[in-house]
Amino acid sequence: MTDTAARFQLEGLSCASCVSRAERALQAVPGVTDARVNLAAETADVGFLPPADLAQMMQALEKAGYPARTETLALSVEGMTCASCTARVERVLQAQPGVLTASANLAARTAQVTLVTGRQTAAQHAAAVTRAGYEAAPAGATDPANRRAQDLSALRRDTVVAAVLTLPVFIMEMGGHLFPPFHHWIMGTLGQQASWLIQFALTTLVLVGPGRRFYAKGLPALLRGAPDMNSLVAVGTLAAYGYSVVASFAPSLLPESSRAVYYEAAAVIVVLILLGRLLEARARGRTGAAITRLIGLQPRTARVERGGATVDLPIEAIVAGDILHVRPGEKIPVDAEVTSGTSYVDESMISGEPVPVEKAAGAAVVGGTVNGNGALVLCATHVGADSVLARIIRMVEDAQGAKLPIQGLVDRITLWFVPVVMGVAALTV
Repeated sequence: MTDTAARFQLEGLSCASCVSRAERALQAVPGVTDARVNLAAETADVGFLPPADLAQMMQALEKAGYPARTETLALSVEGMTCASCTARVERVLQAQPGVLTASANLAARTAQVTLVTGRQTAAQHAAAVTRAGYEAAPAGATDPANRRAQDLSALRRDTVVAAVLTLPVFIMEMGGHLFPPFHHWIMGTLGQQASWLIQFALTTLVLVGPGRRFYAKGLPALLRGAPDMNSLVAVGTLAAYGYSVVASFAPSLLPESSRAVYYEAAAVIVVLILLGRLLEARARGRTGAAITRLIGLQPRTARVERGGATVDLPIEAIVAGDILHVRPGEKIPVDAEVTSGTSYVDESMISGEPVPVEKAAGAAVVGGTVNGNGALVLCATHVGADSVLARIIRMVEDAQGAKLPIQGLVDRITLWFVPVVMGVAALTV
């Protein structure tokens, strides 16, 4: 068995004795065969075999006082439709070099990866997820709001088209069960074969049009040996459709008592699944709207003193300690402390109180709140991810992506649900 190699970027290295201690800490982990620490580069190259793993080595470095740096990458992932999809995405990410933890959020269509710094880029992780059958990209590479609006529009269009095409099929095949004279009328006017041909044409349009998404994703997943819910829909509808085609065009291959068509089953399944996904997409959109509104509370630019002049800069360019100028009626750009001026600030977005709060020198203000009728000069205290608004957004996102304890059991069950169902179906056949 060949050694597995890992590289860590370390903190706290300052001398040769630090190097020795870090190396001894790594070599003490069972399974580590080689450990070399580079003081100049502040890295540690480790060769190891099971039972050693990244978590154990990082714990040893942390205990020795030279923790390994980690980073968190965000990915935008399209194509996840159920809990088994999120579990599969998480497994793919966790199998990548240097990954410590990975979590996928079905509602937000995102995935977060915590990994050893420097092992892989977000683009490499996105490529791994894409190879697994999903469409992934580093977060921010696409416009999520615009993409989701386009997806919702396409899903709505496909659902309507599928429903319009399926309704005649359903009526022609099932209407006679509800109203027997209707069946006799169909047989007396169109005839059974003509009725089946019409159903064949309409169902074919449903499957190759709105239903194509199930086959484009489900069949490749089935061939990879990792079937998902798309695979289940694809196999179920193709079975009903294929049997019906044989009954329509080669009835001699079937016993006379078994010559029946199930076009309406294939078409109705597609319509119902599309309808369910449309409702899910709409719910996801409403969920994401809360975060979008929070993000919209923060202004895009601020008036900042730089080099003796006051200039307009993007919010991203502001650092703690910058002097900001806020005019009457403007939004407070970042969390700050008032250095001069007096005004009333509307803090209802934080406190819910509709009455503006008086602010004078020494008072703290929160980014995203609205200045009243006075001019203020502020000193930025918390910017970027440290601001109150950013923490609120992060808590909302965490709450949306959080899983109940029972969700772990649900994920494990759904991961095997599709293969078990398909196995039972094969045994039945």
